[in-house]
Amino acid sequence: MAKPKNNLRRDLGIIVLSVVVSVILARTGVLGEILAGAREWRFLGSLVAGMFFVSVFTVAPAAVALTEIIKTTPLWEVALLGGIGGFWGDFIIFKFIKDDLAEDLRELLKIRGLKRLVSIFHLKFFRWLIPFLGALVVASPLPDELGLAMIGLSKTKTFAFIPISFVLNFLGILVLGLIIKGWF
Repeated sequence: MAKPKNNLRRDLGIIVLSVVVSVILARTGVLGEILAGAREWRFLGSLVAGMFFVSVFTVAPAAVALTEIIKTTPLWEVALLGGIGGFWGDFIIFKFIKDDLAEDLRELLKIRGLKRLVSIFHLKFFRWLIPFLGALVVASPLPDELGLAMIGLSKTKTFAFIPISFVLNFLGILVLGLIIKGWF
């Protein structure tokens, strides 16, 4: 049986490139302008803002766009479409973490000194705790990358991830809207 190819360099390169592009988009104001323009189209705006609401690098302009859309659009509509957009943003990150980055991390964790530490996470208690904590992070206003890493590394199946991600993003945007409207 062939040894799986470790693509750590490629994956780190993708991460660095995505961080650089996100920072450039945020610092130049391009992302803010895209989201500001998307506000005019409440359906598309909610979807696009929801998609950008999931990342540490794009959450601030997305939250501003969602806030503006929530002021003029029914909250359930923004939460529903933003939840769908958030799911797609999470799905892209999840597939990358689950398929590629998880394998890279498993290779790194085979280093002798870390084996004992890693063995702790194989206890039954951690099999449900790690994805549960990951889901809480995804549902919170915190950026989703850490929670998605926890869910992805716990070997959560894609068919289980899809409804979980949508519901968590829907609830996160709904809570944001309730706070904006002064109901919470």
